[in-house]
Amino acid sequence: MREIIVNAPIHRDYTIAGGAVSLANFDDRVEVWSAGKFPSGITPESLKHAHLSVQRNPIIADVFHRAGLIEKWGRGTNRVAEMCRAAKVAPPEFAEITGAAVVTFRVLVAQAVAPGPRPESRPESRPESRPESVSLEERILAALSRGPLSKSELARALGLKGVSGQLKKMVTSLLARGAIEFTIPDKPGSRLQKYRRTRDGEKP
Repeated sequence: MREIIVNAPIHRDYTIAGGAVSLANFDDRVEVWSAGKFPSGITPESLKHAHLSVQRNPIIADVFHRAGLIEKWGRGTNRVAEMCRAAKVAPPEFAEITGAAVVTFRVLVAQAVAPGPRPESRPESRPESRPESVSLEERILAALSRGPLSKSELARALGLKGVSGQLKKMVTSLLARGAIEFTIPDKPGSRLQKYRRTRDGEKP
């Protein structure tokens, strides 16, 4: 976990407005999200084997290297897989989801907190029933927690190419539920319109 979390800011794409490094804990897995696609020539599959080290942020990487937080560039993911196997834990899964690099550790988090029967994942949280491990609603609210954004700014923050119909539908739903609100309420159609979280949107 330490190795992956350290690597996330090193390889993050800082040109993405509102981008971030996120850690998400679920009953049956832990996910680390980092804004930005994998560098050209790097695929999720290649990270499981020897691969070329592509330094997106060489200055940050050098600082981490000098601080002793990373060893050899290009071996981080391989070392993680080796350590997982040594600890009898499944190697991490690498994926690219909506413009973000995602690393998933399949571990029973709930069982570690409260020993007992293996927890069953809720249907809506299972990978086969939901293409994204973190819902669009959660990602929108997370982006707006950093400040007001327009629809186009939201799309960029989420790594989308443009304002999709799904994004529009979710924004409308969040407005109706009072989770977000207009920054210019008396002019809903204003070209300067943005959205921000409300107190209801801050609830867990």
